[in-house]
Amino acid sequence: MYHKTLPYRIFSLFNNVFLTVLAILCLLPLYHLLMVSLSASAPANAGLVTFWPIGFTFEAYAKTFDNANFLSSLWVSVQRTVLGTALALVVNTIAAYALSKESTVFRARNLYLWYFVVTMLFSGGLIPSYILILKLGLMNTLMALILPGLVGVFNIILLMNFFRTVPKDLEEAAFIDGAGQFRTFLSVYLPVSLPVVATVSLFMMVGHWNSYFDGIIYIRDSEKLPLATFMQTIIVQADMSKLDPAAVASLSQRTIRASQIFISALPILLVYPFLQRYFVTGIVVGAVKE
Repeated sequence: MYHKTLPYRIFSLFNNVFLTVLAILCLLPLYHLLMVSLSASAPANAGLVTFWPIGFTFEAYAKTFDNANFLSSLWVSVQRTVLGTALALVVNTIAAYALSKESTVFRARNLYLWYFVVTMLFSGGLIPSYILILKLGLMNTLMALILPGLVGVFNIILLMNFFRTVPKDLEEAAFIDGAGQFRTFLSVYLPVSLPVVATVSLFMMVGHWNSYFDGIIYIRDSEKLPLATFMQTIIVQADMSKLDPAAVASLSQRTIRASQIFISALPILLVYPFLQRYFVTGIVVGAVKE
């Protein structure tokens, strides 16, 4: 068989070794960050920590979780990620299902499709977006972080192309049994579309969790900042005013940064393995139009 030939075995061995080395190189910075966060302040400041903690301590994490602003930002990010992903899935899947129909079934399909595609090429800009959120009374609220990115055209296209690969026989059988469009969507299309739904969900979760710029624009109270924005003000702007002064006095700035970065990256690292098996299938099938 093809997979038993010597050239293919050599290629497989080289490919596995290469991917293993690449995975290790990707994980090493995160592992080093964890070791720094578990080290004492003196060796961390001196840059002596490599791949093993020096002066092992959980003090950085204890002080980090003692910070009320950090905990409130973490909770805001959790709310934003869960609610934003759920709402976006509802809106995007319904839109994709409608756009997956032929023009003979949905006559205005092409018009709506171009309406969505144009938004990928042009946007209103930052100032009009700010004015819109302001006039809607959404400033300094959770919805200001969710509603502007509720419709993702790229995700709609992935979902739409996947829906178009679903056999028409399944849809026709559902119609014969008396199901309408909405029941067919829930009972036929969604159950067979788990790969692409999981893939799009991962995109949305990562986008919401890592987004920081909209928090800078729309959120005014420090206790309502999402975690990414909170960390950006501390790490990039070096604004330590949001930390407990006692924590700043007892810990090195580098240790605080390491612990906070690791905590912020941990949720996505924990979620990804559960969705990874759907990821490749969803990307490949959803990107192909038949």
